Amino acid sequence: MELPTTMWSDAMTRVVVTGGSGKLGRAVVRDLDAHGYDVVLLDRVPSPDKPERVQFVRTDLGDYGQVLGAFTGVDDRYDHVDAVVHLGAIPAPGQVPDVALITNNVTASINVFHAARAAKIKNLVWASSETLLGIPMGEHHPPYLPVDEDFAVRPKSSYSLGKAVEEEMARHFTHWDPELKMIGLRFSNVMDETDYPAFPWDATPEAKTFNLWSYIDSRDGAQAVRKAVEAELTGFEAFVIASPDTVMDTPTIELVDRYVPDIERRADIDGVSSLLSSEKARELLGYAPEHSWRDHRA
Repeated sequence: MELPTTMWSDAMTRVVVTGGSGKLGRAVVRDLDAHGYDVVLLDRVPSPDKPERVQFVRTDLGDYGQVLGAFTGVDDRYDHVDAVVHLGAIPAPGQVPDVALITNNVTASINVFHAARAAKIKNLVWASSETLLGIPMGEHHPPYLPVDEDFAVRPKSSYSLGKAVEEEMARHFTHWDPELKMIGLRFSNVMDETDYPAFPWDATPEAKTFNLWSYIDSRDGAQAVRKAVEAELTGFEAFVIASPDTVMDTPTIELVDRYVPDIERRADIDGVSSLLSSEKARELLGYAPEHSWRDHRA
């Protein structure tokens, strides 16, 4: 499949990143800055390692007026925004009570989506989640392996239900505006170099069964965000974003045979390959992961 051209235009330079002080957000901000974008970081707290030229604007995503103001310009600092990367959210289930979690995350997303529409921003990328794929594993597991985007979402928590609501909203926003691009990146469990001393997880494989032993290096997650921002697509698209390997040294097929033997297998499972397929992102975004926990072995 021919890859799309990967830049909208030379004029598209200013990208707002909500939640840019978080784990994935910091990697995204660094990556966009390193690739020449004019980055504005929106969060409730500053980033501990923000690049010098990145602007920080303290913003409560639960307040629509603040979000709209941040997207339309802040005093003499900037007067427009070309693209939005929305990462601001409570990042996982179980951190706050269920209703508080879905209320916080969906409210932030509807504010971001509506404010982007009001500001006539046509390019929006946001963090969806692997949890829509039948994860954590359980009674309603994914229908086949490797897992991809070709089956209906299967939320199992308030967190993943919120992500399902966001994706459904995006479908309708892009129906209202055929020029709009909204890309939801279904990230696997985000890891960085500080996490890798605990790898591999072969001594306790059950601890990572919940997401089929998958992960995504934050730097590769940032690359996926940038490729999504740059992609000349319109409409709503969702992409699974995972590393091509697992968190294990045990061959993946042995893990499948031991822990999930009853799930249909639609492709060969070789070596330590991931059971979350990012092939669609490779084909349509040009996503090419470069980092692995294996590069950080002691």
